[in-house]
Amino acid sequence: MYYDALKTFVTLVEVKNFTKTAEILLMSQPSVSLHIKNLEKELQTKLFLRSPKFLKITPTGEILYDRAKQMITMYEQTRQDILEHHNSIKGELKIGASFTIGEYILPSLLLDLQNDYPELELQVVIGNTEEIVQSVRLYQVDIGLIEGQTNEKELSVHPFMQDELFIVSSNNHNLACKDEVTIADLQNQAWVTREIGSGTREYLNHVIRSNGLKVKSLLTISSNQGIKETLMNGMGLSLLSRSVIERDVQHRNLSIIQLKNQPFNRTLSYVYSPIMQDKKNVKTFIHALNKKWPNKPKST
Repeated sequence: MYYDALKTFVTLVEVKNFTKTAEILLMSQPSVSLHIKNLEKELQTKLFLRSPKFLKITPTGEILYDRAKQMITMYEQTRQDILEHHNSIKGELKIGASFTIGEYILPSLLLDLQNDYPELELQVVIGNTEEIVQSVRLYQVDIGLIEGQTNEKELSVHPFMQDELFIVSSNNHNLACKDEVTIADLQNQAWVTREIGSGTREYLNHVIRSNGLKVKSLLTISSNQGIKETLMNGMGLSLLSRSVIERDVQHRNLSIIQLKNQPFNRTLSYVYSPIMQDKKNVKTFIHALNKKWPNKPKST
């Protein structure tokens, strides 16, 4: 079973067209067909159901698809490790990061990495926590940084930083002028929050449920900056990370609602597939992460 044949098979599954597969892989259509035929012969099974109008993967094809992606990843990891021997850190590293981390926390670490390893090509994909976990699971990124929780048992999850969140509003909000507010003051308020799948949204939902808060209205925006702009225009409250609001509070664009005896803390984590744990560039990234934030929180 050869790398090229598996690469052809995985591409064909994803684009569902022989001609497009040939174009993507820069080969002839007969070569694509031959790769699939050889795989079917070797495995003694049909991988696709074909007709002039559709191409459908079989149940045994589904089994091969998951394994083939792992084998391709292992092959490419091995090839890169061989190229990178003698402790030379180069090649590419694909990092997935949830919005809060990717936009406000990760950039300073990227600068450190670029200074220390100028030959390392960094690629960053930003999405919500749920999207990043899926990207890690499907090997679309080498490692992910998330602010929420994941129940993916196939992945390895490690805390690296404690994050504090604050309730914020415009400077003109009626709660902003109070020296201190209580949970009761948060009843029947309008909230602006991130989308479902976001770690920040998940945390706000927990705060609302655990404190029995009634919500007057809930506006969902899939952007931290969009939420802040909405708050500045006088719309409601939000719960956001210190890193997201720090500059805006300093510049007096937003106000922190001082809540009595109610801190909001969560753990930020890095997550990867076990198949990636020995990849040199991933190990380099984790080392840099732990060096920048050495006082990592305990696993919960």
